Amino acid sequence: MANNILKGKRGIIFGALDERSIAWKVAEAAKAEGAEFTLTNAPIAMRMGAIKELAEKTGAEIIPADATKMEDLEKLFDQSMEVLGGKVDFILHSIGMSVNVRKNIHYTQSNYDYTMKGMDVSALSFHKVMQTAMNKDAMNEWGSIVGLTYIAAQRVFPDYNDMADNKALLESIARSFGYHFGVKKNVRVNTISQSPTITTAGSGVKGFDGFFSFADKMSPLGNASADECANYVISLFSDYTRKVTMQNLFHDGGYSFTGVSEDIMEELMKQNKKSDE
Repeated sequence: MANNILKGKRGIIFGALDERSIAWKVAEAAKAEGAEFTLTNAPIAMRMGAIKELAEKTGAEIIPADATKMEDLEKLFDQSMEVLGGKVDFILHSIGMSVNVRKNIHYTQSNYDYTMKGMDVSALSFHKVMQTAMNKDAMNEWGSIVGLTYIAAQRVFPDYNDMADNKALLESIARSFGYHFGVKKNVRVNTISQSPTITTAGSGVKGFDGFFSFADKMSPLGNASADECANYVISLFSDYTRKVTMQNLFHDGGYSFTGVSEDIMEELMKQNKKSDE
């Protein structure tokens, strides 16, 4: 149920691809809560997705931008402030890509040119977005910037490949830039470590279906959905979380702090019993 907690706020949402995208859900939720925003994605991603449908649904203008290119980001912020009628209050960074994963290259055999490309798209773009916003004084006081991450930044998930390194850097950038943006403008910067989520990007990870089921059984509250993640993002955009910054916030039903669950133990015991028979 919407309560207009973003009424009067303006923002930029990166990364909406299709209706399964968390960024797509955030855009829908932000609109329901009274916000205005622009939508952006790389031109190639826009050709693959259905962002025009989202723009029509939310009344948002689409401004194409490659988040790895400073000139694109400068145009994005200039045009967004012109379209929205002022500085922005929130930004969602929902961008990630690994060429090594796409080409099924094992982590131990990484192609480093691919590694650097993935790092630029997935992590350095977060720094570039915030640097552009700061240099252009495009954020209002007490604004909020959120990036989406994953627990593979802290723990080993073999098939997550170099995306784990990218997410670790993303979280570090959030802390470091969050300090400076907080001191200079009271802007807060956080990352959300979301459950495995059935999105176009998430589903591309090897063994995703099995891991999705495993995480769901490990989590006391079960996996968090894309819609639930969107609601959490909205709370961070709102004035209710003004003093939350430089945090990596786990939104995973308790998975991140569960050693083992009863459901998993029961399955293991059943398997052991069968192997003994």
